[in-house]
Amino acid sequence: MTETLAPIRSLGYARVSTVGQTLEAQLAQLTEAGCATIYREKVSGAKADRRELQRLIKALAPGDEVVVTRIDRLARSTFDLFSIVKRMVDAGARFRSLAEPWADTSNSTGRLMLAVLGGLADVERDLIRTRTAEGRSRAKARGSRMGRKPRLNPAQQAEVRQRLTDGETVSDLARSYAVGVATIQRIKKRGEAST
Repeated sequence: MTETLAPIRSLGYARVSTVGQTLEAQLAQLTEAGCATIYREKVSGAKADRRELQRLIKALAPGDEVVVTRIDRLARSTFDLFSIVKRMVDAGARFRSLAEPWADTSNSTGRLMLAVLGGLADVERDLIRTRTAEGRSRAKARGSRMGRKPRLNPAQQAEVRQRLTDGETVSDLARSYAVGVATIQRIKKRGEAST
């Protein structure tokens, strides 16, 4: 059995979702676990751009250890958990959850679990992709239009095409309808393609 070396630094990450929740219990547990620096934030775990989490990952050096009280403080889905922990491991750091002993990348069981999480994340990503495609197909079959609603209705678009034929410029029409030049250019291209 190999002995694991002590981490260079133990960095904690604490998060709560709502304004009414407090970080105190997590901070106490992380301090007790030896975390000298603790990154903390009050933000939903569903947000991908959590500022303090990004700062923590950027600050990692090889040999560092990231500690959380529970894995749900780090991520809300298997895919997110795998992605975040992989970034930590790629930086040469270790990851450990106080509540889930299996979530510790410094030992072989933890590394196995990370590999399993990677497989589950792939399955989760495929399921999401499949459900999205099926939903899009059902919406199209019902006659729903995909994408953003057009800025100009069909009558306005016909009017734009006629005014272009009459010699008005794209930029003048864009100002006239209070839309971007690109909107008028798309209408122009669609008109040219249909003739």
